Amino acid sequence: MATKWSRGDLTRATWFKSSKSGPNCDNCVEVAYVTGAIGVRDSKDKSGPNLIFAPGDWHAFVAGTREGTFARD
Repeated sequence: MATKWSRGDLTRATWFKSSKSGPNCDNCVEVAYVTGAIGVRDSKDKSGPNLIFAPGDWHAFVAGTREGTFARD
């Protein structure tokens, strides 16, 4: 049975950082893939607020990042 995730209910999620962050990075963004959502949080504030993305929105954000959509000139 699929788990329904509500905003902020990521207590059982498995969080990870980018492999490019390095093992001692405490100033990173962490991501958790859960059923039907992607959670994002600040690694310095693990008990702080989480951002919850729908899968399509997250994939569009990642693609835009790779393409330089958000780059500052």
